[in-house]
Amino acid sequence: MTEHVFTMPVSEADIRKLKIGDHVVLQDTLFGIRDATLIHLFDHGRKTRLDLNGHAVIHTAPNVKKVPVSNSCPVGYEQVCIGTTTSQRMERFTRPLMERDGVRMIIGKGGLGEESAKAFQELGGVYLAIIGGTAALETTWIKQILDVDMDDLNPESLWQFRIKDFGPLLVAMDAHGGSLYDAVRSNTDNKRAAALARMGVGS
Repeated sequence: MTEHVFTMPVSEADIRKLKIGDHVVLQDTLFGIRDATLIHLFDHGRKTRLDLNGHAVIHTAPNVKKVPVSNSCPVGYEQVCIGTTTSQRMERFTRPLMERDGVRMIIGKGGLGEESAKAFQELGGVYLAIIGGTAALETTWIKQILDVDMDDLNPESLWQFRIKDFGPLLVAMDAHGGSLYDAVRSNTDNKRAAALARMGVGS
């Protein structure tokens, strides 16, 4: 296990250094994205003016409040609680996010599927896992909402956050075909089979 600190954006070479089980801490910029954002970007043909190339996205629909525009709140939003949602239902958007917009890292809960694993290998990407129930902690890592696009979808807008010491996050799927989720499933299946065998229950 190695810890990596990345000031965003990152390169494909940076990503290919990562292995499952490594820890990653992100600095500077992070983008928040969720189901509606992705559906509008890829199913409805909308474009974003924000540059995601080389960046990380986090699956979130943050709780924010509208405030007067100021130096600390340049787009008139202040973070209240920014947590992470389950990633699996956004599986089909991994490859287009990487191919079209250059996204390198996806942060979420619960992992992604086989098609995402293939995209990570072919294009150079990783999935960074975060523990459920840590929204209060995550919010402390987000220092400012820098920008927002597609805000008619609020709270599932496309958010640009300024971050400091965001992590450590666990590399759960890497660019080499490694997946902690596959390892857990295999271990669970083996234990289940052994327990059934001890009980004399056939498969």
